[in-house]
Amino acid sequence: MIKNKIDAIKEELEQVLYLNLDEFQLQTDNDEVLSRFIGLRLHSEFQPIFDTGKSEGLLGYEALLRPSTGIEAVTPNFAFSVADSEGKLIKLDRVARTLHVLNYLTLPKKRGLLFLNVHPKLLVSVTTHGKVFEQILHRHSVPTRQVVIEIKESQVSSDSALLEATDNYRDRGYQIAIDEFGGKQSNLDRLWKLSPHFVKFDVSIIKQAQRDIKLRRALPKLIDVIHAFGAQTIIEGIENEIQLDIAIDSGAKLLQGYHLGRPAPAKDWHQQPKSFLDNALMPGAPYHFGSFSVPAQCGM
Repeated sequence: MIKNKIDAIKEELEQVLYLNLDEFQLQTDNDEVLSRFIGLRLHSEFQPIFDTGKSEGLLGYEALLRPSTGIEAVTPNFAFSVADSEGKLIKLDRVARTLHVLNYLTLPKKRGLLFLNVHPKLLVSVTTHGKVFEQILHRHSVPTRQVVIEIKESQVSSDSALLEATDNYRDRGYQIAIDEFGGKQSNLDRLWKLSPHFVKFDVSIIKQAQRDIKLRRALPKLIDVIHAFGAQTIIEGIENEIQLDIAIDSGAKLLQGYHLGRPAPAKDWHQQPKSFLDNALMPGAPYHFGSFSVPAQCGM
């Protein structure tokens, strides 16, 4: 079935994404959609984001690009730097998002929100944010409100460009997440202006909270401040039981990290034990996050 979808979408991609199908290829492998672009093999992995306030326990998935030369893996940063040097940064962004959406549609039915990263350079070089991608979503019956655009605001120096980009996305119905908040150059004043739907704490915060009792005590107050801005907080980078306990004790309800679930291809998320969703987030129940994780080789 997925192969039929790929065959049907090829002409559509050429028309909607302005991609030359001689340089861009889509193919399937065991119900997974793969792509080839700028000399690299591209595929998607998905990491779950959990919501302890929901009975089903799942908020959605963050899509992650996994490029390789065909022989060895390379980083997403490397892939985007190659695309940038060839003047194909926008095209790679479109390829990656389309690839993620096609694979997202093969996740279990209760898949929740789709979190997508956007390259910081595109926030200041593109004026119609999300317009082209919106056509792909609509053709596959995915409403824009189901997509969360992750923005690393600390990597964009221009406040006006950043505000214009987030407003463009919001006007089209996308949700906004500020990523890596609490890292270098993050500030609350800018956060207030952007009014995101979600704020993802930098992975360093939960790690430092494990070592520093002062930060551990301050974490609930920081979460309260974010909530006062009208945003939901997501604690990223939870890698062990201690960090999980700290996050939950701080009042965080949205959680993400290797201890909860490692990134994996969409097909792997059909094979997870049901006991996690049945028991892990029930009041008074023991945590079973570890049993929900996929094998270590699926990680970043």
